[in-house]
Amino acid sequence: MVWNVPNGLTLARVLLIPLFLFFLYSEHPLFGILALAIFAIAAATDAVDGYLARSRAQTTAFGKFMDPIADKILVMAALVSFVELGELPAVPVIVILAREFLVTGLRILAVGQGVEIPASPLGKVKTMSHVALVLVILVGRHFGLGPSGPELRMGFLYSAVLLALVSGGEYFWRARSVFAER
Repeated sequence: MVWNVPNGLTLARVLLIPLFLFFLYSEHPLFGILALAIFAIAAATDAVDGYLARSRAQTTAFGKFMDPIADKILVMAALVSFVELGELPAVPVIVILAREFLVTGLRILAVGQGVEIPASPLGKVKTMSHVALVLVILVGRHFGLGPSGPELRMGFLYSAVLLALVSGGEYFWRARSVFAER
């Protein structure tokens, strides 16, 4: 059955993205706090929907497809917006985006050859680092991060970039047979 609670949570995460962006771009200070809360709730649904799908044996093709896409759209919407808002430099965000496109393309290529490339623990850590980066920036925008705030933000940014590169490399290493001559 496609319509179950885990898939509903995944869909809710996607539907929260425009609301998050509306509040992120709004000038009112309260709206910034709402953007933080909405992003945190949307990000939390990722853990909850996966847990529910596995524990209730409600894993579906829709969920396998949409869950990682929802995560990518949520995080990428925030990171690209932060570049536009002057919160992040463009080059590291482009590196993160490129990794996402490359790994997604790799997975599509692999499926075409009958090979499934499941999410790796390192890929999950990468996603958590991206969510943490967004949360640090959102908190800093509205509550401040103290005198070491800029260094803290850059530390989270470059950790997110490093994990993106390393986990991307891991996916390509695990899927190297996809590129073998046949």
